[in-house]
Amino acid sequence: MSAIAPAMTGAAAPNAPAGLARVRWTVTDTLTLTRRNLLAIVRIPESLFFSTVQPVMFVLLFRYVFGGSIHPGNGVAYVDYLMPGIFVQTVAFGAVSTSIGLAEDLQKGLIERFRTLPMARSAVLAGRTTADLVRNVAVVIIITGVGFAVGFRPGGTVVSYVSALLVILLFAYALSWGFAVIGLSAPNSETAQIMSFPLLFPLTFASSAFVPPSQMPSWLSGFATYQPVSATVTACRDLMLGHPAGSWIVQSVVWSAGLLVVLSPLAVWRYRSRT
Repeated sequence: MSAIAPAMTGAAAPNAPAGLARVRWTVTDTLTLTRRNLLAIVRIPESLFFSTVQPVMFVLLFRYVFGGSIHPGNGVAYVDYLMPGIFVQTVAFGAVSTSIGLAEDLQKGLIERFRTLPMARSAVLAGRTTADLVRNVAVVIIITGVGFAVGFRPGGTVVSYVSALLVILLFAYALSWGFAVIGLSAPNSETAQIMSFPLLFPLTFASSAFVPPSQMPSWLSGFATYQPVSATVTACRDLMLGHPAGSWIVQSVVWSAGLLVVLSPLAVWRYRSRT
């Protein structure tokens, strides 16, 4: 954290307007804390390894165990239907690390130490969510390789594939702010994890990630079609397979933007009230 003070001194130069200085201060602090959180991942590579084991297991399970019983229709091979859902599920589950990391920092008293430093308060949350976004980028790259290894063959262009990944990462970043609220509300990291998954499981499994909603009971099909995970999965699936995806992209981006508008101020308020 020693890097924060010099950076902030420069940001608060007397010739700089107060508003601009505040923005520079916040950005510098956010980058410093992002680096700190990423270093923690590098120094404990097991955390990155095990965060990729679970999605690989889901790929193998649905591809070779359940895949023969699920028929998406429209001439789409199940592995091509499956992989966009795996991408969204992976980053959604990865967003839980935001709640766990913040709960650990609170439990250890680290955030109280941050409060004694001359730094932007929002940088603690922004640094954590940004670091988790970078980690999700690495995981998505790994899962892309796993998908190709099991037969995934996207029919869209490189641009549409990258666009799909950007839609996924935007959604993951929005979710991270929601899990930040959970992490700041939990007494410890174990409780934060327990609180996160009951919210995440219905959204990921009662969605179009693994099974077409048309094959679900009628009372579940409507929810599974239009909830935020399904909107993101369908948008990414259409982009990756080269299908028209305009309306689904809009729905996914609107969901992500709406979640950010609601959850980021809520997380900041919870941070201030908790600490």
